[in-house]
Amino acid sequence: MRFVDEFRDAELGRALAEEIHATVEPERHYKIMEVCGGHTHAIYKYGVDDLLPSNVEFVHGPGCPVCVIPMGRVDDGIALAHEPGVIFTCFGDMLRVPGSTETLLDAKAQGADVRIVYSPLDALRIAKENPDREIVFFAIGFETTAPSTALTLRRAKAEGARNFSVICSHVTIVPPLRALLESPEVRLDGFIGPGHVATVIGARPFQFIPEQYGKPLAISGFEPLDVLQSVLMVLRQLVEARAEVENQYARVVPWEGNPRALEIMDEVFTLRDRFEWRGLGFISESALRLSDDYAEWDAEERFAVPDVRVADPKACQCGEVLRGVIKPWECKVFGTACTPERPIGTCMVSSEGACAAYYNYGRFAREREVL
Repeated sequence: MRFVDEFRDAELGRALAEEIHATVEPERHYKIMEVCGGHTHAIYKYGVDDLLPSNVEFVHGPGCPVCVIPMGRVDDGIALAHEPGVIFTCFGDMLRVPGSTETLLDAKAQGADVRIVYSPLDALRIAKENPDREIVFFAIGFETTAPSTALTLRRAKAEGARNFSVICSHVTIVPPLRALLESPEVRLDGFIGPGHVATVIGARPFQFIPEQYGKPLAISGFEPLDVLQSVLMVLRQLVEARAEVENQYARVVPWEGNPRALEIMDEVFTLRDRFEWRGLGFISESALRLSDDYAEWDAEERFAVPDVRVADPKACQCGEVLRGVIKPWECKVFGTACTPERPIGTCMVSSEGACAAYYNYGRFAREREVL
């Protein structure tokens, strides 16, 4: 198949669903975690879960890059936005993420120069256009977006852009998955692996899941047929008592990843000793910071950043959603006090957040009428 509509073919979807129904053991309950928030949105946008047997349950993972940023880290960004002479740049998702007292959008309304960019290179361009201002880019995301930040920093260094800096909040995917597998709260049978991250790091880094924990994983694309085929791959492994990494997204994901992207990341970044994750707490070596060779472009070195740990609002249960402990509709403020227009937690803000997926596609309870 070559075109996107071919991956949304309803007849093929029903055929895959029939195979899934024929594969599962009726007396067994299967819990499969889709790690990436992009998969969560595809599942509920296209009604993938309505095609599955009732004993196959999706559990939503911590793969939303905006959702996992802790509130204290958001406060750090807001503090930099209020610095005199700073132009603060970020992706659009970050504007409405709540800090402890305000959002970046609130800071902008109060006079801070906060601008949406679609690439870190846009932020570097703004730095060139405003040589008398300090331009800070709020770098977030998993390994998917880290290479673009690394390339931008390399260019900033080559061009001597001394008024450009980055507050680096890039995170890595393997440590939180290991933390979830070690947690007694969540019992999982298998994983739908994150296709976007895997385009950079490849499928090989996920081998620890079957090798050390005996759980199958299928790297998946993001169209409905991709997800259905990946579910079928995982279920077949479970029925056959196998555990391995399979690559459904082979049209995009190489087994060893993108060596050039990994090389540039190794040059520009190094691992932090530890980093706080929303809902998961502090996880060792789970995030990136700028290497010593790029310390001059590190906003945390250039400015006084508060770096204070801030607890989530008591009403918000984003942490439990990110750990797969509860479904979004089980949160006591879901769809009432917390909506996309007035979010309390990050899972309702982000375009990849599980709460936003449930809200936007009408999943307000366990059961939904299938027409």
